[in-house]
Amino acid sequence: MSGQPATALWWHCFSGVAGDMALASLFDAGASPEEVVSGLRSLPVGGWELTPRPTTRAGLAATELVIEVEEDGVERTWADIAKILSSAAALPERARRRGEKVFMALAVAEGRLHGVAPEEVHFHEVGSTDAVLDVVGTCLALESLGVDVVYASPVAVGTGTVRSAHGLLPNPAPAVLELLKGAPVQGTDQAHELTTPTGAALLAGLAVSFGPLPALEVKATGYGAGARDTPGTPNVLQAVVGKLPTPEHPLAGATSRQLRVLEANVDDVTGEVLAHTIATLLAAGALDAWAVPAVGKKGRPAHVLSALAQPEDVPALVAVVLQETGALGIRQQAVERWALPRSSVEVDVAGHNVRVKVGPYRAKAEYDDCARAAAALGLPVREVARLAEQQAAKPGIA
Repeated sequence: MSGQPATALWWHCFSGVAGDMALASLFDAGASPEEVVSGLRSLPVGGWELTPRPTTRAGLAATELVIEVEEDGVERTWADIAKILSSAAALPERARRRGEKVFMALAVAEGRLHGVAPEEVHFHEVGSTDAVLDVVGTCLALESLGVDVVYASPVAVGTGTVRSAHGLLPNPAPAVLELLKGAPVQGTDQAHELTTPTGAALLAGLAVSFGPLPALEVKATGYGAGARDTPGTPNVLQAVVGKLPTPEHPLAGATSRQLRVLEANVDDVTGEVLAHTIATLLAAGALDAWAVPAVGKKGRPAHVLSALAQPEDVPALVAVVLQETGALGIRQQAVERWALPRSSVEVDVAGHNVRVKVGPYRAKAEYDDCARAAAALGLPVREVARLAEQQAAKPGIA
């Protein structure tokens, strides 16, 4: 893969995601049914037939997956699944690893919900033969398409209740929400299960981030049909396959993630309080925090206090802003952040260790380290930073 653009898959989960929809979407995008079925035949699981066939949903052409299983309702543990995956000689190594990640994500989620260790979890619906075929088949289809990295959109879920092996459960099911912690989830008024535990497990185990379609050169698209044909909105999972930016692209190697920006206008706090609030936000998990001068109503000087946050950290950071500043409200907006790869190295400046953050376009010395070295050496901070960054740029350092 070195020097070549990676192939990416983006699943658009506007109508939810299920295991059969995921595999069907990849067949519709061009994955080879023969390759997938051949790989599945190497699993020590018999008595099944898998057939993709064309269909429509709300007038949109799609592929649906038909799986016929002689013995259904089989419960398997994580150890059973691991044995199935490890004993399949014809399973490509990357497909095996991906399958293990999906089932491990499910085992961890179910273990949290039921208060047991992951290895003690008994898979119910998701351990059945058709679910195993959905998961492993999806991993094989990713290999057929040459997919290196998986992204997904925010995930739609339904409302009401669903019936499961544990009885009647709220919709979305507890396992779905546990698996999608940290991912953007959008509720709908549809009173049926849009996202299943198998579908959520595939996203939890395979997707590196959730958000809008990333920058890529589209090569293929596909639509995997859900069981229902709902009028007005096609009940499908959209798959987009394409090439990520080449190594020469300025964002090559970057990873994207859906984040939140929190903002509050404050016009009655001191600079000291603002500085303390920014420091507290960073200590509480903000990825960045800052304040920008502004002119408020009636010409009053003010500041716009902002914080960049991961979705799961938003409640704690909102509490910091409100408690520290006394603000009466706060705004939130979703943003996509592209983060370039970076590393940290430690260099020696006249006997003093200085950490330097190195990215694709520049190296930047850590201010605190430079300040300590500058005080000891009697040099300007900027001179210590220059010497440290110069050291970090030498071959073999980064």
